Amino acid sequence: MKILLISANRLTDPYPVYPLGLDYLAGALSPDHQVRILDRNQMPDTADLTAAIRDWEPDMVGISLRNADTTDVTQPKGFMAEYSDLMQTVRQATIAPVILGGSGFTIFPVEAMQTLDADYGIIGEGERLPQLLAALARGEDPATVDGVVVRGQAVDPPSPWPGETVRRFDPKGEHLGYYLSTGGMLNLQSKRGCPFRCIYCTYPHIEGRRMRLFAPDAIARTAVDLQAAGARYLFITDSAFNAAPEHSLAVARALRQAGLTIPWGAFFAPTAAEPDYFRIMADCGLSHVEFGTESLSDPVLAAYGKPFDHQAVFRAHRMARGAGLHTAHYFLFGGPGETRQTLDDTLTRIEALDRSVAFMFCGMRIYPHTRLYDLAVAEGQIRADQNLVDPVFYRAPEMDSRRVTEIIEQRRQGRMNWVVGAGDPEMTAITARMYRKGYSGPLWEYLCR
Repeated sequence: MKILLISANRLTDPYPVYPLGLDYLAGALSPDHQVRILDRNQMPDTADLTAAIRDWEPDMVGISLRNADTTDVTQPKGFMAEYSDLMQTVRQATIAPVILGGSGFTIFPVEAMQTLDADYGIIGEGERLPQLLAALARGEDPATVDGVVVRGQAVDPPSPWPGETVRRFDPKGEHLGYYLSTGGMLNLQSKRGCPFRCIYCTYPHIEGRRMRLFAPDAIARTAVDLQAAGARYLFITDSAFNAAPEHSLAVARALRQAGLTIPWGAFFAPTAAEPDYFRIMADCGLSHVEFGTESLSDPVLAAYGKPFDHQAVFRAHRMARGAGLHTAHYFLFGGPGETRQTLDDTLTRIEALDRSVAFMFCGMRIYPHTRLYDLAVAEGQIRADQNLVDPVFYRAPEMDSRRVTEIIEQRRQGRMNWVVGAGDPEMTAITARMYRKGYSGPLWEYLCR
């Protein structure tokens, strides 16, 4: 069967993200099916997309919806209208059935099926697609396949994918050149599942809470393949690379042993680590540490469900900086427990984080299947049956998100390393120019002071 996979994501701020999930989907489909990947970032023109679909003549089309919205209260934007336009283009180009998937779809499967009028959907991990195709070939009810959604039927959350997970990276993929020419950043995944219980996070719903660790040697072989294909920087996409500390060290050592020479980065929780943890990471090629800090006020961290306090953040920061690593911290203001005092405490402590970038987001997006959703319902901020596809944000009783933004801007005082929301358009333009000149990686380290 000829399967066409389309990455619908066109969000490129702060940088384009390679559609890693479709590589895993291609790995699950091969060698039993012919697979072609089209990427809207690489093919933004509708006429080109239409021509490519007609040229391929697919038997089935899979569309990956990576993002539901921007999650930014300063510039809220849902993507369902954009996805509707894409669906219209696909329907005009082929009569093949359409299957939806991806993290954005998994969060809003019922709404997406209704709005986009797709034939089928897969919530959770897309490796179930071959099972769906097999059920259809046998004439069986596709709704009996775990994780498959059929129009007009109820949605039950699936179990985490229990089978083999194989990535098929194609160094000749037609969409690869776009990412090599816009920063040279490709990505890796070292595990799935997140054990943390952050109040706002959708990762446990999308991937499950039980961690499934990938073999370090296999990850390293893929990393070397990406480097050989032209990648100049790799980012590990795990929700928190150090959620399994020993495994993360094994992965880092495997990268070095395999001969990886390009730098790489990852997202980390600022939790307790062995004294030499970040130094080993640096010796193995790690260059950028992005901490999911969210606040430096202990009451807020507790309300957010974080397994650390502000002192642990500073310890982790010092360890990373001591290893010579570029560091950034992500902050999420205006959630449960936020007050003027907690905001002032966090901003004062951010000023003490030496040579670091602070990415600041004001307003906590409410998603289904999270503890924040339950809290918002209990507080009467939303209804249990409310459609949340268009961005809805939690309202801290004592701190309006707009007021939070005003206070941050007042305290910012021209600091380039304090990035509020999506950042300034000028900064985005500068990043694009640097990529065109051959710079690679996330580039936020150039904001440090």
